[in-house]
Amino acid sequence: MIYSYYPGCTLKDRAKELDRCARASAAALGIELRELPQWQCCGAIYPQASDEIASRLSAVRALMNAEDGKLVTMCSACHHVIKRTNYDWHNDENFRTKVTNYLAPDPTYDGGTQVLHFLEVLRDEVGFDQLAKKVVNPLKGRKIGAFYGCMLLRPGKALAFDDPENPTVIENFIRALGAEAISYPYRNECCGSYVALEDKESAHSQVDRALHSAAAAGAQELVTACPLCRYNLVENAVSESLPVHYFTELLAEALGVKEAQ
Repeated sequence: MIYSYYPGCTLKDRAKELDRCARASAAALGIELRELPQWQCCGAIYPQASDEIASRLSAVRALMNAEDGKLVTMCSACHHVIKRTNYDWHNDENFRTKVTNYLAPDPTYDGGTQVLHFLEVLRDEVGFDQLAKKVVNPLKGRKIGAFYGCMLLRPGKALAFDDPENPTVIENFIRALGAEAISYPYRNECCGSYVALEDKESAHSQVDRALHSAAAAGAQELVTACPLCRYNLVENAVSESLPVHYFTELLAEALGVKEAQ
């Protein structure tokens, strides 16, 4: 299986393990992640102003450059921005018209790309049952909680990733790797990263609330797909602390390729 791959800026810098372990794991599963040539930053934040077009053009270009109609992402923020932009293209005629005008005289996007988070590839195209058969180092005895954060799940209609209120994909992923999945109340809430600079106390409060909730439910470590969440859960924890991993790190460990370069 070959997929066009959009890594995003953070995976080239502070979240290199999310990218490195993804590539190693994909290869072990017979998947080729073919990085888009000359991609640009997705913008990191989806613009809330409906008339903001220019900041979404890099997402449109990524959609245009995907081969065979599928574009895979790893980072929750990149996935959020690109998939919502794709949703806009299909559902907002004004947006389509303005993007076409911006891109002229270059060819415009035809709307034919499907945006997939790598977790969706594992769930829907590989299958967790088949993934479990590939595991060579089962994560037995480990109690792992999923931290979804907010960008992976919402808005539910546009992202269509999982149930925003009761998601299961990461828990099922954890079980496929042989570990015990721990569910807890604040796993799908915002970690507070976007207010960490201007209101550090609020960020501390949101992080500690999530970590306390996970620890009280029995989690010994957390797993996430979001570089912002991982950074915030580690750097802004005050009264509680748990190891926080990228989901691809656990995947590479279970597949026996974590040290592969």
